[in-house]
Amino acid sequence: MLPKNQSQDPGDLFRSRLEQIINQDHPLIKLARSMDWEGFNRELGELYCPDNGAPGLPTRLMAGMHYLKYAFDESDESVVERWIENPYWQYFCGFEYFQHEFPLHPTSLVKWRQRVGESGVEKLLSETLETAKRIKALKSEDATIVINDTTVQEKAVAFPTDSKLYHTMREKLVEAAETRSVQLRQTYRRKSKEALYRQSQARRSRKPEQARRWTRKLKTWLGRVMRDIRRKIESPDGKLNHLLTLANRLMSQTRESKDKLYSIHAPEVECIAKGKAHKQYEFGCKTSVVSALKNNWILGVKSFHGNPYDGDTLSPAIKQAQRLSGLRITDVYTDKGYRGRRRTIPNQTQHISGERSIKTMTRAELKRFKRRNAIEPIAGHLKSDNRLDRNYLHGEEGDKINAILAGCGYNIRKLLRAFFLSLVFRVIQTLNFLLGACSFLPWNKIIPRHA
Repeated sequence: MLPKNQSQDPGDLFRSRLEQIINQDHPLIKLARSMDWEGFNRELGELYCPDNGAPGLPTRLMAGMHYLKYAFDESDESVVERWIENPYWQYFCGFEYFQHEFPLHPTSLVKWRQRVGESGVEKLLSETLETAKRIKALKSEDATIVINDTTVQEKAVAFPTDSKLYHTMREKLVEAAETRSVQLRQTYRRKSKEALYRQSQARRSRKPEQARRWTRKLKTWLGRVMRDIRRKIESPDGKLNHLLTLANRLMSQTRESKDKLYSIHAPEVECIAKGKAHKQYEFGCKTSVVSALKNNWILGVKSFHGNPYDGDTLSPAIKQAQRLSGLRITDVYTDKGYRGRRRTIPNQTQHISGERSIKTMTRAELKRFKRRNAIEPIAGHLKSDNRLDRNYLHGEEGDKINAILAGCGYNIRKLLRAFFLSLVFRVIQTLNFLLGACSFLPWNKIIPRHA
């Protein structure tokens, strides 16, 4: 059913409201009053069945939880635990009285993300930009010139090796067979575990031939289990058929294969080399970030699978940024990785670093190209502060959702800083007024104003 409204307990009449016990000038309180929470009900209400099932949780609670999770780098479990202790977080999520019980189970956040999907979380990112425009922290002319770059959103997977993949794949197949009451001729559970240990020991001892021999044994045992299951189950169900398909893909891949399998539970993971000295290979998906050139507001974040060329990601990323921000982008500044193939958008110019000589540029263009480097620390903050460094959400849809919500968390932190700086500026104005009003006092003649 449709999400229910915030309900009140009859005992709340004898309790103090949150507005009476919190600081009204707190940035989170000002942000809560500046956002259009009713817009989420209008736009996301169509995703709920109007007359079937139990009432859904309040949309403001779910959206607010995700804002807080990605702004303060929390997990589904920890954001719920901190919420019950923080009155400012409770007010931000729409509650009028302090709550002493958990408002939801952490798995409710997972189900809500699956319900709204990529298009639903895009509305959360769009609302952060609308709020920035509402408080005049983001102006239309500031977003006409943007910078774009790609980074890697790593998946929460172990570093893949052949031995680990063979061992894990065999375990998955044996577990699936036992669930379906299939008696295998041999499971190799004990032998495979010992072989994995021996292989790692041989590799650390710099005995490559011995390590390869243990790896071949693991591959042989995986093939025996896979063929035994196919003999005893003629028509496997969907889940088992998916595991067998992955096993065939793993058994057939070689060093030169293009579409390799790097993880059993996340087969969408790709190996991406960005040329980093400290991390030669990253396992995840490529993510494009579009930021305003002047004040670093994130206008769009989009994930791409298949490890595409950077130049092919430009048009979809810019179109998403224009759709979410509601602003027209005229100039895009990129690095040299976008050379080769241009994806033109009407009334838009792409500027590539190093494409023109410095002598032919104006001072304004030189300044913009230097400002383009700001996209690098933006990607760093997205990873270190907003959960883009390691994605725990499932599947390709989880990659897209996590990237967009990371952009939401980044913009929320900028909004909180904007409200905090406005408070500091107001305090400075008050102090200047008081100093001016007290200029007739005798100590002002002893201590100059500039001291």
